[in-house]
Parts: sequence; C-alpha cells; structure tokens
Amino acid sequence: MKSIENLLREVIMSKGLISGVLSSKKNKGNINYNKVNIKPVNIKRDINIQFTYFFDKKVIHNNLSCDDAIKEILSLMDKHFKQTVLFTAKADYQIFTNKAGKEKILKNKPTKEIIDYSHNKKKNYIIEEGKPCSFLYELGVMDKQGNVYKKRYNKFRQINRFLEMVEDIVDNLDTDKIINIIDFGCGKSYLTFALYYYLVEILKLDVNIIGLDLKDDVIKTCNKLSDKLNFTNLKFIHGDIKDYKDIKKVDMVVTLHACDTATDDALVKAVDWEAEVILSVPCCQHELFSKIHNPIMNPMQKHGIIKEKMSALITDCIRANILEILGYSTQIMEFIDMEHTPKNILIRAVKDKSQKTGVIKEYLDFKKFWNIEPYIETAMGKKLKSQLSLNKEN
Repeated sequence: MKSIENLLREVIMSKGLISGVLSSKKNKGNINYNKVNIKPVNIKRDINIQFTYFFDKKVIHNNLSCDDAIKEILSLMDKHFKQTVLFTAKADYQIFTNKAGKEKILKNKPTKEIIDYSHNKKKNYIIEEGKPCSFLYELGVMDKQGNVYKKRYNKFRQINRFLEMVEDIVDNLDTDKIINIIDFGCGKSYLTFALYYYLVEILKLDVNIIGLDLKDDVIKTCNKLSDKLNFTNLKFIHGDIKDYKDIKKVDMVVTLHACDTATDDALVKAVDWEAEVILSVPCCQHELFSKIHNPIMNPMQKHGIIKEKMSALITDCIRANILEILGYSTQIMEFIDMEHTPKNILIRAVKDKSQKTGVIKEYLDFKKFWNIEPYIETAMGKKLKSQLSLNKEN
C-alpha cells in the first residue's frame, strides 16, 4: 500500500485534507463499527486528525497525530474497509482495496471547500497572539515576533483569562485618580505583570501596583524585570501579608495562590482598606480539613481525597459568604480549565452598597451544619462580629 501511504502523507502533511470516509466493510463480522469518518481538527494549536467510528447505536471519537492517523487509516483500509474517499482542496480521491491486497486510486475534481474544523477557534484575546508583547517575551511565553511558544500556550491562555476577569470590573474603579493595587503572594508575577501591562499600556490608566511575597530571590528578580521593562509604577516588596502597613488606601486587592489562611489574611486586609475590588485565587486550604463534621456527610468524609476537596470548597463558600455580609457582591468563577490546574477557582468580589437579605442566616446555618468556627471569622474581628450580632437581635 505504498502508493496509498504516499498519497495520505501528501494530503495530510500539507494540510490539504478537508474530510474523508472509510466504508464498505470487507468482512461484516470483523469489526463492530460500520464506517469511519475523518477530518482535521486544531487541538492546542496542533493539527490532529479526528476519527469518528459509527456503530449501530453510538459513535466514538478519537484524535490522533498526523503520523498516527496515517497508520490508523492504512490499518483500517488493509483489514476492514474496501473503499476510502478523501476530499481535499485540490482533488477528490477514491481508493479501493480488496482482500488480495490490490489497490486502485481514482482522482476527480474537488467537490468540497476547506472548512474550519478547529476545536479551539481563534479567540480574540486581550493580549493578542502574533503581536510582540514585551513582558511575555521576557518571561519566555512568546518570541520577539509575538509567536506563543507551544509549551507556554496554557500560561498564555491563563493570563488572558485573568485579564478578561479584570476587564469586567474596571468600571468599578475610580479611573480619575491613581489606582492603588496590592498583589499578595505574587510569586513569579506573570499575572502581576499582565495586570500592569493591561491597565497601563492598553487602557492608559494611572496605576500603582505593589507585589508582595515572602521569597526574597523572587522579589529581586521581579524588580529587575520591572526596571528592564520600564514599568515605573510596578514594585515588588519582600514581606508578610499580615504585617503589611505601608499604604493606607488600596482600591484593588489581588491574591493569587496565597496558601491556606494567608488568603484569609489578605481578604481581611482588603476589607479593612475598603477595597473596591478583590480577586482571590485560593490555594492549599487545609484549615477546615480536620474541623468539618456532620454525620450525615460520613459517606464523603470517610474518604480522605473527597474530604480534602470538600473542605476546600466549603472554605471558599465561607469566604464568599462573609464578603457578602460585609458589603461585597461575590462570584466564584472557573479561573482556568481543570485540565490545566487543580487550583482553578477565583473569588471575585466587588464593593456593593445594596443590602443583601438572608446572607447572615445562610452563613450561620452553614457553619452549624458543618460544626465549624472558621479562622476568617475571627480574623475579620469587630466588623464581622457587629454584622452577625444584628442577626441575633433580629
């Protein structure tokens, strides 16, 4: 089947394939499916060939690399199907094979136009692919021409997903003055640099951003990069969330993967500053793991891995509920696809003056159900205590 293999390589590797179908079984009992359709798909920026196997009452999809796809097509033609039709941009090909191994290829005029079968249709990202971006180049996400490196595409998507979430809340910030932003637990600061780039370079806002982290070497590296990029109002400081007191008013607080109760400490600071916007990606929520208890939930609690996930979700629900009690409109959102990171939840809170009915009772009932006294309630202090006392009075 050398001539068929050469044809497949020419069509598939040149990206000329539009679609194809393998049909007419050689032996009706040798396989359970009746025909196979093929078409190119874009998966994570790679061209794959999708195989659709048609059974009597179901279909099964399988995506293969171009090389593996050629092997699969040859195997299907050799063992199972007498006829294959390939629709390409230049021609239609009918391929016939029989049990004796004889083959015949007919070439006809093309009957189909190229269709975009991509799974991931090109998205209009805030930071566009194909356009040079200074900080993404320096951080090794794209080259000088703006092409995103294949291995860093998930990071590129994560950055743009974060900026989309920021885009939704910009109107809640007072853009007529300097906007003070604190990023607690900034780490390597991909998203901190992205935030500055978006607000200053794209939106042309007057912004002052401070990144805070406990790793001194990371802080030094980030400050060097900020200076190199001439990001004048982006500074990084070595320090703890609890002890930070160098600024009196903050408009927006960001916490990206602050571990365990460090997230709670950052939320306390944000509330004390009366920040207009809070964006928090919690991480490593261990506090409630040993505390949550309700006999009704034993089928879940007795499995450690389930209990761990459950305690993390309970922790985030409590955080969102407390922020609501303290005058914020909150959303718990998917930050990035689960396949890319298990830490995929973001709490977005925006200052809201309207009174929400029932949130205090919700919180107290939820606490009682799980038999817990969460750290964040104590850490919030008098502000939260006074709100909870209102419920008792009523």
